[in-house]
Amino acid sequence: MWKVLLVEDEVFVRESVREIIAWEELGFKVMGEAGNGSEALAMIRRDPPDLVLADIVMPEMDGVELLRRTREEGYRSRFIMLTCIGEFEYVRQAMEYGASNYILKLSMSVNSLRDTLRKVSTELARDGAGIGGRTVGSPTDRLVAEEQQPHQLPASTRTGADSPEARAYEGGNGATDVRSRGPKVGEAAISHPEVYKIIQYISEHYSQDITVKSMAQYVMMGENYVSALFKKKTGLTLIHYLHEVRVEKAKEYLIRTELPVHEIGHRVGFVNDNYFIKIFKRLTQQTPSKYRQWNKTAR
Repeated sequence: MWKVLLVEDEVFVRESVREIIAWEELGFKVMGEAGNGSEALAMIRRDPPDLVLADIVMPEMDGVELLRRTREEGYRSRFIMLTCIGEFEYVRQAMEYGASNYILKLSMSVNSLRDTLRKVSTELARDGAGIGGRTVGSPTDRLVAEEQQPHQLPASTRTGADSPEARAYEGGNGATDVRSRGPKVGEAAISHPEVYKIIQYISEHYSQDITVKSMAQYVMMGENYVSALFKKKTGLTLIHYLHEVRVEKAKEYLIRTELPVHEIGHRVGFVNDNYFIKIFKRLTQQTPSKYRQWNKTAR
């Protein structure tokens, strides 16, 4: 059995990878799991695996740095990199350090993962048992699965700490500041580029038709993955978050304008009047009319 180490900071992704594959049928055995590159490197030093499945973007030490360090220290474990769309500069670096392959998380399936594992198993058998141990030099591995050939995203689509959107957030620009348009979100949400991009979109387009499906397409990820990721990073489902943003904006209209309740509901994105009142009451314990009356009295 070839020994496998799973390295992924998103627990639900790690669990999915572990559970969807009948590892032993393919000649592999999961020997351990790590939540970041630092943990993984310590495990590799103690018991070198034959194969490492590693996420690229992780806290403390990312997957590319983990791969570089293992090569520097003479370990020749095969690496398969797990990546999101937009991380292809990291993928290029990983391939230069000798990664065997990469898999896009949004398109990861049982069949694609099984095919990749079969190819790696063939390479391991060709190169001989015990490849995970120390040896002099590093292998020159080839890129497989040409149908997944990456293309560098243009700068205009990048998100994250260095993006214009993030700089606008830090600068407190009222037009783009997610804090000015809805519920507070933690650093975990802001620091994750895809989640931040969704939050930013909602803050600017809350009145439009927004669904989990449309947001998954917007960030080019799988619908189920986006749903679970957003909940993990914000503590709210995407739709619950959208409702909170809309209700916060509705409060502003109720206090600052004399617009009828039904028109305010439409302006913030609720096409059904009764549904607007239901959601507003659920989040504030008051109907929109009562909220307006109470705030006028309070002033």
